[in-house]
Amino acid sequence: MSFRPKRPLRPITRISIFGLGYVGLCTAVCFAHKGFSVIGVDVDLRRIKAINEGKAPIYEPSLDELLRRSVGLKMLWCTDDYEYALRTSDVSFITVGTPSQRNGALTLKYAKAAAKNIGKSLRTNRSYHLVVIKSTVLPGTTENVIKPLIEEFSGKKCGSTYDVCFNPEFLRQGSAIEDVLNPDRIIIGEFTKKSGDFLECLYRECYGPRLPPVIRTRPSTAELIKCANNAFLAMKISFANTIANICERIADVDVVAVTKAIGLDARIGSLFLDAGLGYGGSCFPKDVRGLIYISEKLRYSPILLRAVEKVNSLQPHRIVEMARTLLGSLQGKRVAILGLAFKPNTDDVRDSASIRVAKEFLDKKAKVIVYDPMATKNARKLLENKVKYASSAIECIDGVDCCVIATEWPEFRALRRKDFLCCMRTPTLIDARRIYDPDEFGGKLKFWATGLAKGA
Repeated sequence: MSFRPKRPLRPITRISIFGLGYVGLCTAVCFAHKGFSVIGVDVDLRRIKAINEGKAPIYEPSLDELLRRSVGLKMLWCTDDYEYALRTSDVSFITVGTPSQRNGALTLKYAKAAAKNIGKSLRTNRSYHLVVIKSTVLPGTTENVIKPLIEEFSGKKCGSTYDVCFNPEFLRQGSAIEDVLNPDRIIIGEFTKKSGDFLECLYRECYGPRLPPVIRTRPSTAELIKCANNAFLAMKISFANTIANICERIADVDVVAVTKAIGLDARIGSLFLDAGLGYGGSCFPKDVRGLIYISEKLRYSPILLRAVEKVNSLQPHRIVEMARTLLGSLQGKRVAILGLAFKPNTDDVRDSASIRVAKEFLDKKAKVIVYDPMATKNARKLLENKVKYASSAIECIDGVDCCVIATEWPEFRALRRKDFLCCMRTPTLIDARRIYDPDEFGGKLKFWATGLAKGA
């Protein structure tokens, strides 16, 4: 059964979005919010039904409100009918997932399926249509994989009645809606000038006088820009954690003071210099691995990228080792982990350091209890019934021997020293995200924080 709008979409610039995951849905509701008629396409009928009822299947601040409004105003509809979506739009965005494989290559089966279906739909389409790939892919993918598939299944050459562009997204989970509505730049990887002009005109209509800088280049360059952008940010995080590990070995040194000072240097900047458990989520790990993979395919040894990945993989282990140092044997000890999402304001647990910490505590025979305001449902799929799930932060730390702050949710910042002293069996706190002032903790509470030397 296919889902179709009850009436035709409004005759503004019409957009179709293929793939209603995190990127696709956030992009769709923002275009609809800006006054475009948007039709979303997905293969999951339950997801389509939920979105058409104004219910977001993922958590992202402001997403629920914008989705309900867009659906209510008939500016956003979803379907599983590729041909209908393409026929009733002027531009189609491909925003399907491209999960990382073990060797660093990206899984392209969803992108290939979208390209084939779009190609079939273009076969009988007579008006000019632009196909835009937003899914993260490695350099050369649009030109060597996506475009040939669309040409094969449409029976038409790119540059005739349709064009293809690569247009990467730079969304931060937890602030994705803000990032779509107020981007800091737009990258257009074009095969033809006409396609670049068409896409730039769309964005000019969307943002008006607030249009950010637009960089127009070749598709492979645009693909590399996306991967290199995230790899650089991952590098800053691993650098901050390396400095934190050094700070812990020098008396009276605190990484917070160090990174704050160097972040004031305009050449460095303060963003992504917070020491902690390392990076996670669906983007940074994938893009670092992807760059390593393609570098090796090109017979180049990416020493720096391997180091970035190595530092990140070791950070969760250091937290468990610190707990062992503070408690002795972890066998039978009750350990609370506050935070399961890889960062606050999201329910995403993909490549979350918190999950790796929980699993390593379990390997050490500890009894683990966890809590997260939003990510518990997704975490259950990974941790199953191996841990106990609490319904609040206070319940999570009740009667435990050690607590690890693994995600910097605002509600955890509200906890005070007395809360840990009163609730815990053996008050031992590991602040792996540096959300507490060390001067306010200590005494009867054993306190350790990432990047903080003893005596600091």
